[in-house]
Order: sequence, then structure tokens, then C-alpha cells
Amino acid sequence: MANNRNSRLKDAAFKRFLCVVLVTMLGVSLLIVSLRTNTTPASNGLDEDLSEPIDIQSFSEKLNLPKQNEFSIRLEKQNRLPPRNIDLYPKLAKDHITIVLYVHNRPQYLQVVVKSLSKVVGISETLLIVSHDGYFEEMNNIVEGIKFCQVKQIFAPYSPHVFTDSFPGVSPNDCKEKDDRWKKPCIGNPDQYGNHRSPKIVSLKHHWWWMMNTVWDGLQETRGHDGHILFIEEDHFIYPNAYRNLQLLVSLKPNKCPDCYAANLAPCDVNSRGEGWDSLIAERMGNVGYAFNRTVWRKIHRKAKEFCFFDDYNWDITMWATVYPSFGLGPVYTLRGPRTSAVHFGKCGLHQGQGQSNACIDNGLVNLQVDDIDKVANIRSEWDVHVYHNQPGYKAGFKGWGGWGDDRDRLLCLNFAQMYHSCSTSSAVMN
Repeated sequence: MANNRNSRLKDAAFKRFLCVVLVTMLGVSLLIVSLRTNTTPASNGLDEDLSEPIDIQSFSEKLNLPKQNEFSIRLEKQNRLPPRNIDLYPKLAKDHITIVLYVHNRPQYLQVVVKSLSKVVGISETLLIVSHDGYFEEMNNIVEGIKFCQVKQIFAPYSPHVFTDSFPGVSPNDCKEKDDRWKKPCIGNPDQYGNHRSPKIVSLKHHWWWMMNTVWDGLQETRGHDGHILFIEEDHFIYPNAYRNLQLLVSLKPNKCPDCYAANLAPCDVNSRGEGWDSLIAERMGNVGYAFNRTVWRKIHRKAKEFCFFDDYNWDITMWATVYPSFGLGPVYTLRGPRTSAVHFGKCGLHQGQGQSNACIDNGLVNLQVDDIDKVANIRSEWDVHVYHNQPGYKAGFKGWGGWGDDRDRLLCLNFAQMYHSCSTSSAVMN
């Protein structure tokens, strides 16, 4: 009897001990989650579920994302790899500005951009993220050869260029051009001008939107980054002083232009090289070398429905004509210097310029003059701000150039806005 009583006492003591251990572990876990959650400012519940990465595949069915092929899955796994060159640059500078370069398949262009970035003062202090619309061996090799900073590559796994015989690529039963789907059985909705989708064209808007959602909300390296992120394209030549000028603009913006949403390296008129004044410039946001922070991204993300349902295949025109006006606070200004620090050198639109024979660079070179003033920061903190009012350009009321009328593209676009958020918080995107 004594032995049985002692055994029961030992069992009871062990259970009490186990209970204490479990409660303690639970408390520690809750504390860790609380600390992680508090490191990123809340956004009306939108980002509160982002403390841990979300497995996109587990949400694919709920979000109605297209069924991935093996290549798409492989690219998505590639996106989870850590940045390269960490052995050369083990630490990023405090308050660094991450740079995102988004590209398609213009290797001659990309070589020019990479060479210009290699000469940018301060480039070794930051992280360069290269976002690919599809996978192309020559483009990949150029990026893998970068040694002047930390580099992370990401590949759009739902790019139409990754799907050869199904949506978002070309499906066998897709309507083409101006097909009448009631007379010729086929799949798809025409745009406002009666034209059916072109995968090559819609990929522009899909890639930009996927990239934005992934960089701000999906990548481990940037999900906790509340500072500015600079976005450039494969046909943007970057001057040596671009990074230092951008740092100055970001630091001056709160006092010099508190109503400015962003900072720009170039004028919104891509043909302009700047005024050359002793003054900062506030104007409508341009699409060459633009940078904004997470607060602005949240405002953009809340307008996902407006972005995804506007019938224009251009991401920038969509932003100018529907997203920015929907903010409801007057013009969306950006702050820049009076002399450009980035230049759009591409002669061809869309995805032209691939290959040696039809490249859009004169004689394989870009002849841009870089003066001594372009090699050092040339923005002064004592300058006043000149504001451009009533600027020309796309505004609210413009109906769009079309190319974005298919319901499948619109749904995929909305899914990109939800893929890094739980089902409970992603509903905010739809409202």
C-alpha cells in the first residue's frame, strides 16, 4: 500500500511539474510573439499577421491562384534563398535604403544598369533586390555576377512567361484579339476596346504588383523594413550620386515637404534632365527612380481593388489615373533635386530590345554624360521647395488604354494583394 501511495504521489508531482513547464513555455512564446508584433507599426490590422512567413502554397486553393507547374514551384523556392555576397558585406548600414531593380529580358539594358550601379557611391552599404519577370539565363548570369553589394534575386512564380500552355500564359482555348466569344467558343473577357488579353502585355502590370506585395510583405529581408525602398527598372541609368542624393531627400522630406509621399531621382518628364535651380522640386510622382516607405505602401495596398480593376495594362498609368486620386488628399507629390540622378535610356516600349540584332541601344552603348557634379551629392539642405501645380499627365477620369479586361487577370491581381495576409485580414483589401 505504501509503495502504491508513493507512486501516486510521484505521478501527481510529475504532472504538476509538467503543467508548470508547459505554462511557462506558453508564456515565453506569447512574450516572443508580442515583441515581434510590436517591432512593426500596426496598419489597422492589415500587417498584424506578418510576424512569420506564410507558405503561399498552403493558401493557393483558398486564393484561387493558378495551379503551379514544376518550374513555377522551383522559382518560388529560389525566392527563399538568402542574399548573396554576405561574406563580402556582412552588415547593412543602419537606416540603409533598399534598392529594388525589376527586369524582364533585355540583357544589354541590364548590363548598362548594373555597370552604373557599380559606380554609385554607398552602394556597398545596402541590399539590392532584383525582381525577374520570368526566368532568362542571360539575365540571371548578369545578376549572379554582381559583387559590389548584397544581392537577392526573386522570380515572379506566376509570370505569364513561366506558363507555356495555361493561364496566366497562353491557354489553348483563349480568345484572341477581337474574337467574339459568343460566335467562337473561347475563354476570356475583352477590354473596353473589344481586345482580348495578351499575356506578354499583362505581365507588365502583374509583375509590378506581385513584386510590390512580395517586397513589402513577403520577403524575410524586407518585411520589417519601415524605411524607404528605391525602385528602378532595367532601362534606368543611375548616376554615381543617386544613393547619397536619395538619402538627403528622404531626410529633408518631413520638414521641407511634409505632404510629399515619395522621393524621386528624376523628373516625371523622362526627357528632362532637371531645371538646374538652387531649389528642391515637388511635383507629381515619376516612374524613374522613385522611393517611398511602408506607410505609403499601406495606402497603396488598401486600394488593391482600384488597381486591379482599372482597364490599363500599365502599372504607372493605373497609379496616376485611379490609385493616387483615390487617396482623396489632393495631388500626390514627390520630392526631388533640380538635377537628375537617374535617366530613362530605353528607346523601346514593352518587352522589346531583347537580343543583339534588335537591341534598343545605339551601337550597343548608352552615351550619357556624367559630369563631376553628378559624382557627388548635389542637394543642399538650405534650399527652398518649388512646387509644380496643375501638371499635365494622366489624372482621375482617364479611362485607360485597355489590355486589362479579363476577369482572370483581375482576380489574379487581387490574389497577389492577399497572398501574404491571413484570410481574416485580407478581407480588408476587398472593401
